Amino acid sequence: MDERLRFLFVVCIIMFPSVVLGECTCDEDGGDRDKKKALRYKIAAIISILVGGGIGVLIPILGKTIPALRPEKNIFFIIKAFAAGVILATGFIHVLPDAFESLTSPCLNEHPWGDFPFTGFVAMVAAIGTLMVDASATSYYSRSHFKKSQPAVCGDEEKAGEHEGHVHVHTHATHGHSHGSVPSSSDDELGSAELIRHRVISQVLELGIVVHSVIIGISLGASESPKTIKPLVAALTFHQFFEGMGLGGCIVQAKFKVRAAAIMALFFSLTTPVGIGIGIGITEVYHENSPTALIVEGVLNAASAGILIYMALVDLLAADFMNPKMQSNGRLQVGANLSLLIGAGLMSLIAKWA
Repeated sequence: MDERLRFLFVVCIIMFPSVVLGECTCDEDGGDRDKKKALRYKIAAIISILVGGGIGVLIPILGKTIPALRPEKNIFFIIKAFAAGVILATGFIHVLPDAFESLTSPCLNEHPWGDFPFTGFVAMVAAIGTLMVDASATSYYSRSHFKKSQPAVCGDEEKAGEHEGHVHVHTHATHGHSHGSVPSSSDDELGSAELIRHRVISQVLELGIVVHSVIIGISLGASESPKTIKPLVAALTFHQFFEGMGLGGCIVQAKFKVRAAAIMALFFSLTTPVGIGIGIGITEVYHENSPTALIVEGVLNAASAGILIYMALVDLLAADFMNPKMQSNGRLQVGANLSLLIGAGLMSLIAKWA
């Protein structure tokens, strides 16, 4: 009896590694392929995601016409906290795990991919790079704006010097006019600097969102499994809807002209559908488990995750939560914190299907 038990134990030890390795294959799963049915789901995904993303990004943009939804109102802080939670969860829960999965795949060579944590490294470099771009772009636009406004300021000072005596007499003679609401140059500079900051934030954030949106679009478009595509249609629609709300809020604060805002909204709405179209076009040559596909997807996803996490924490959450208006309003802080948790929670829940 003891010998039989020993024999069974040895057999199990020998067979267990092969069973584990047998589950991890680099071959395409052809058991559930149905090109025609998959194509119908892909077309439905293109329409659904396009509409969902478009509605999401347009809600904040069109909402600025409603007094209660304007950027200076409390409700806007709560909506933006929700959107920031969505973007943060996108980076941590959706994009970064996909990058880890791609760059630690057994289909890649052990050396160098198994010797170093490339996913975390790429995400870190992307976050640092975003900080540098963020700071440099803001500095550049600020200097450019200062140079444009400087001649006008000098001209005003010269005119003020020429008519100094006249102004003195006029202000005393017409005392009622001396207390008018004249905007100071420091207020103008502060307002323009803040506007420049919001414009840089919205553009860098769109870059991070676009990168991973194209990747998930290509992955969905290249799949020929209806079982894989079907749950992704609804999940990615909600995904793009929530992300669109976050981006739309940033576009509103940046106060772009109508044409620029429309271009940014359209560009965001089209990225995933275009990615799906590209995926459909390269179905025959694209292999999701090939080393090239895994490396490209892994690196781009890791970089996208680094950008999104940085933008959510630094440019969206930290900026708003440290805002004097929120710091002095306890109810607004509670509302924003709850909104942040709800946004992050809902986006994390979607990861169950996408």
